[in-house]
Amino acid sequence: MLPTPAALFDLSGKTALVTGASRGIGKAAAEVLAGAGAHVTLVARTSKDIEAVAAAIREGGGSADTVTADVLDLAQVEAVGARGPFNILVNNAGMNSPQSFTDVDVETYDAIFELNVRSAFFMAQAVVKGLIAAGQAGSIVHVSSQMGHVGGKKRTVYCASKHAIEGFSKAMALDLAEYGIRSNTLCPTFIRTPLTAPYFKEEAFMADTLSKIPMGRIGEVEDLMGAVLYLASDASSLVTGTSLMVDGGWTAQ
Repeated sequence: MLPTPAALFDLSGKTALVTGASRGIGKAAAEVLAGAGAHVTLVARTSKDIEAVAAAIREGGGSADTVTADVLDLAQVEAVGARGPFNILVNNAGMNSPQSFTDVDVETYDAIFELNVRSAFFMAQAVVKGLIAAGQAGSIVHVSSQMGHVGGKKRTVYCASKHAIEGFSKAMALDLAEYGIRSNTLCPTFIRTPLTAPYFKEEAFMADTLSKIPMGRIGEVEDLMGAVLYLASDASSLVTGTSLMVDGGWTAQ
């Protein structure tokens, strides 16, 4: 007998870890995973913000706790991983600082790669080690970007970092398949969040962005919640080493 749709997306008994969970995509991911039954651990540098998100999840009947940590500190990353095993990781913490190629400075380059690539890589490693030690399967969801598949003006470093995530996610999938651990990327277009809000105030930027999205609108965090749940759940049990585009058609052109 085939499983019901509800069973496919049921995360009851699962544990999930979400980085950068205080706002935007991370907050939405934490909420949808908790809503599907997972116990969610929220990670960010600011305890007040993640405590508020966790409290709202609990008030809504979900299960959540928090860990205040700086994912740039690999000792803290290892400590967070040791709290597992976590069946689901939403590897979301990231940043961008747009600059034209000739204006890129070493400090900006290093900051973007340290957070977007180095910390994401070793957070995934810490979670995977915990799963393997516990003999459990899992799903790693890296929040990448459409910019991991194309280029973008004033985004050479950001694009490079997201292309790097795409590469190591695919290689992870091959290394981890024998353990039942999946690795995939979620690739949004421009999503309206506190991080991106300043960009949308520029009329020229907004007009150019909308001209490249066939569906004609900026994304909202709600547009990603179904994709996160799909990749985290048994509904995608044979899906690994791939990228789920949520870009309104940007990369189809």
